[in-house]
Amino acid sequence: MASKFTELAIDCADPAGLARFWCSVLDYEVQEEDEDEGVVTIGSRGVHEGKGQAGPVPPVLTFARVPEGKTVKNRFHMDLNPTDRDQGEEVRRLLDLGARRIDVGQGEVDWVVLADPEGNEFCVLAGRRP
Repeated sequence: MASKFTELAIDCADPAGLARFWCSVLDYEVQEEDEDEGVVTIGSRGVHEGKGQAGPVPPVLTFARVPEGKTVKNRFHMDLNPTDRDQGEEVRRLLDLGARRIDVGQGEVDWVVLADPEGNEFCVLAGRRP
């Protein structure tokens, strides 16, 4: 048996705000929120736990407040695949939610690099469908 990828932890300044952004991006919902600890966990609607499930589960995202800001390009990022619209429409939707276009030196490629409201890079792919 192998391990499952079930959670991605993201350090940030505003856990609730970043959680709202990513809930809108991924159609997730808040699963846990601890205001005292500054931690918010979001996940797929209807799938709340990876234990005991035989197949893959959508990972939850946990946002934790930290005092330091982001200073360099991410060493790890998410790639998103639009499921019900084309890449251009999805990029416009994400920009309307608060993402912004960024250049990380990608050159001429078929994906679009964006950053979330706290500057974390992610890509919107064109061809791969889940």
